[in-house]
Amino acid sequence: MRNATRMARFAALALVFTLSGCSIHQSIGKSTGAFLHPVSGKDFVHIPNDQWDQQNHALVYFYRTHSRWAADEIESPSVYIDGEHYFNIRDDSYTWLEVEPGPRHIIMRRPLLGLEGINDIDLSRIADAVLHVEAGQIYYLRYNELSPPKQAHPDLDAEDPLASGDLQLVTRDYAMGQGEIVTTQFLNSDMLAPNHAATSIVEANQDADYERRREELETARDEEIEAMKAKGQYEEAPWYWPFGGGPTQPLETDRQIDALDKAYASLEAERERAEEAEDSGWWPF
Repeated sequence: MRNATRMARFAALALVFTLSGCSIHQSIGKSTGAFLHPVSGKDFVHIPNDQWDQQNHALVYFYRTHSRWAADEIESPSVYIDGEHYFNIRDDSYTWLEVEPGPRHIIMRRPLLGLEGINDIDLSRIADAVLHVEAGQIYYLRYNELSPPKQAHPDLDAEDPLASGDLQLVTRDYAMGQGEIVTTQFLNSDMLAPNHAATSIVEANQDADYERRREELETARDEEIEAMKAKGQYEEAPWYWPFGGGPTQPLETDRQIDALDKAYASLEAERERAEEAEDSGWWPF
C-alpha cells in the first residue's frame, strides 16, 4: 500500500514535470527482473577483436553475478552512459558496449514500475561514477549488491566510486575467475526486456563530449568577460545602441569555441560521408 501511494505521487509529479519540460528518467517496459524473465542468452565469451575498433575505441563489459536477491527481483536496475539509458541488468548476465575514449559518466538507478527519477532527483541511485577509458583497452564493470569483489582494482584510488559500492571496476584476471563473468549469460534484447547494448555507442559519446565541452566553454567565456571588465578591457554598449560594446581584445574562449565547433562540424561531415558510402554500396538488383 505504501509503495502504491508513493508510486501514485511520483507519477503525478512526473506528469507535472514532463509538461514543464523537465527530464524524466525511466525504463518502462525494459526493467523486467530475473524473477519474471530469467536470462537465457549464450554463455559468456569475449566478442571477436574484428567486431570493434581496437585502435580508436575502448570496450566495456558489464556483468552481474548471481545472488538470491537478484534472482528474486521483479524489476532490474538500469544503466546509463553519459545520460543515455542502454539496458537494465538482470541476475547472472553480461553485456558490452564499444565506447569513445575519455571520461564516460555511468549512472545506475533502481526503477519503480519503470519510473526512476526527475532531473537530478532519483528514487534510488545505485551508482554514480566516471570511468576514464583509453583507446584499445578492455574494462570490466561488476555489479553485485550483496557481495563486493574480494580485491580492489590496483589502478583505482580508494576514494574512487568504482573502487567501492555495488558497481566496481575489476581486473581482467578477477573477471575471469570462478563465479564471475565467465559463469554469466548474455543479456538478450527481447520483447519482455528490450535493451540497446552489445553495440557501439561511440557517436553518442562524441555528441555528449561536444555538448559538455561547449557548456564548459560558455561558462568560461562569461568568466573571461567578467575578468576583462574588472581590468577595464570591456566597453559597455551605449544606451542608444544596445548592439555595441564588447571586449577590447579577442576572447580566448571564443577561439576555443570556434575550434570546437569546426571540429564537430568536420566530424558530422565525416559521418555523412561514411553513411553515403555505405548506402551506395547496396544494390538490390
